[in-house]
Amino acid sequence: MTVDPNAATQGFPSPEPARPRPHPARYLVPALVAAAVAVGLGAYGKIHDPAGTAFNLAGFSSTGAVKAWLATAAIFFALVQVASALMVYGKLPGPGWSAALHRWSGRLAFLVSVPVAVHCLYALGYQTYETRFLWHSILGCFFFGAFSAKMLLLRSERLPNWLLPIVGGLVFTVLTIVWLTSALWFFRTFGVTT
Repeated sequence: MTVDPNAATQGFPSPEPARPRPHPARYLVPALVAAAVAVGLGAYGKIHDPAGTAFNLAGFSSTGAVKAWLATAAIFFALVQVASALMVYGKLPGPGWSAALHRWSGRLAFLVSVPVAVHCLYALGYQTYETRFLWHSILGCFFFGAFSAKMLLLRSERLPNWLLPIVGGLVFTVLTIVWLTSALWFFRTFGVTT
């Protein structure tokens, strides 16, 4: 079938040129980095002898309280991430600075989650002797792997429209489960204290 080059002038829209589909191998690097980060963190946590404490902040009663509150701050910023992503994608009304809000809330969520991860890995290690610890350890490592993949995918061009929301949703879901198995457990066990 041939397309008449004058069709657009005759009231018919001209067909859009086909977009080249990205090669599946372009997603292999983020997937491999994600796996390497997750396995590397898990291996370090498993072979490292837990120190019992990694840090403490003045004003908090324990390192567990610091960790629980920082993890809660990470969940708060992650919720802002979800809301701002919905604004950026036009699913919710939002201000013109929704994209900036999305970027900065993601940066802040990551920044407050790093000390939590350091505490988990250095002070407690990769624990498997109880179901809650096992899931927390697995998903904590998986979170940082998935987050690494998301950051690499952000720099890719010609991504399918569905990919970043799926990966971002996965990162948010895993972070939520990690929070439920740690900070929420801490608050339910010891009370909402600092």
